[in-house]
Amino acid sequence: MAVPKRKMSRSNTRHRRARWRASTPNLVPVTVDGVRHLVPQHLVRAYERGLLRPGD
Repeated sequence: MAVPKRKMSRSNTRHRRARWRASTPNLVPVTVDGVRHLVPQHLVRAYERGLLRPGD
């Protein structure tokens, strides 16, 4: 793991951390038990296989 050689200023640290914020997931319509739900795109396969249930 990379280790910084000197102390980073508070301003630079906060500016760098601000870029880490996650963006909202793309929601995709999925039909489960005849009902249409919007679920995150990366979880579509889990909903289709029945590993996840909408509303949990």
